[in-house]
Amino acid sequence: MKKLARLFLYVFLAPSFLWGQNYFPPNTGFWDTISPQQLSWCDSELTVLDSLLIAANTKSFIILKGGKIAYERYYNGFGPDSVWYWASAGKTLTASLIGIAQDEGLLDISDKSSDYLGRPWTSLSLNKEDLISIENQLSMTTGLDYQVPNQDCTADSCLLYRADAGTQWYYHNAPYLLLQDVIESASGSSLNLYTAQKYFGSIGLRGLWVANTYFSNARAMARFGLLMLNDFNWAGQSLIADTVFIKQMKESSQALNPAYGYLTWLNGKSNYLQPGLVLSLPGAIIPSAPADLYMAAGKNDQRIYMVPSLDLVVIRQGEAADSSLLALSGFDDDLWQVIMKVLCQTVSLEANPAEEYALYPNPSKGVLFLKGAWSQDLALRDISGRNHALKLENGVVNIAHLPQGIYWLMDRESGKTEKVVLN
Repeated sequence: MKKLARLFLYVFLAPSFLWGQNYFPPNTGFWDTISPQQLSWCDSELTVLDSLLIAANTKSFIILKGGKIAYERYYNGFGPDSVWYWASAGKTLTASLIGIAQDEGLLDISDKSSDYLGRPWTSLSLNKEDLISIENQLSMTTGLDYQVPNQDCTADSCLLYRADAGTQWYYHNAPYLLLQDVIESASGSSLNLYTAQKYFGSIGLRGLWVANTYFSNARAMARFGLLMLNDFNWAGQSLIADTVFIKQMKESSQALNPAYGYLTWLNGKSNYLQPGLVLSLPGAIIPSAPADLYMAAGKNDQRIYMVPSLDLVVIRQGEAADSSLLALSGFDDDLWQVIMKVLCQTVSLEANPAEEYALYPNPSKGVLFLKGAWSQDLALRDISGRNHALKLENGVVNIAHLPQGIYWLMDRESGKTEKVVLN
């Protein structure tokens, strides 16, 4: 019955057929280009972009406009054929394979995970385990305990009860890793073979899963980003017909963290949960970027950004730009401030203009100078959500007594929150 209802929605929720307008590269060989000058970009800003990418330990960087390569740079000995890891950006690729498997009738995301992983696959009672569906794994809402020594451990002894499925959002890696087992169980194929069957011949995606992590060159990432931007249609070939599934990948999949779809990060939401945090942070993930941006995001700033309103795909591979966070980092906003200048556009998703709540220097060695509308009622939290004492006097905050790391400074009167990097 659920499959029939979904089929009914296919008919009445038509996809946005951008593929009728966009260029799609052939599976091998030449990839068409378009110059920043042809696009009337502010190409004088490309020097700033190049400097930022070098300073941020970038290896590969691509901007696609309408599917064509508008800007492509490689650093530190990298080139078009150099291979790098996707890290958790591969989560979004995995989510798409679940969508394909559902289209093929191999699974339904409303199915219990135990239908594919066996029983028991956790240490939960069977009635609690049976509450967990594939969709919960896709949306990070399994309710499994994240306060465990190893969040990558998929053994049943590591998968403990914390809350009922659907009532808790947490960026817990183990339930995601088990989605790869779901794909293999449902398809009867290895993850590498299934990925190759669905993507090598259709869009020319070349890569390899190694120990649960996908590896490819930057152009392969760009192919997948272009596919997502076009609602999984590649030059007229539909790889995922389920428009409901696609919508849930690119829009809020649940209310607990509105900035998260199916293993995909979403910009422009009123608040979001940072990986490693249990407290919601106000505002958009990337205030300088368009609200409709969504992305596949991995540790050390592996990125596939898609922006439908600008018909852009942006790829970044490299070492950590500013910190070794699981998925999100301050580099996103730094990068998009420059990209928007390159495009000769400006955007701000901040509720208050940045100059009203300035703080500097950031990164800091232990002293922060506050400027503007900050009140005296301030709180400082680390990435685990723990509060830390701070010393505030005459607009100067002293945090030199704290360990190096990432913190969030919150004005409790206004709700304004700023990320602080302590070196």
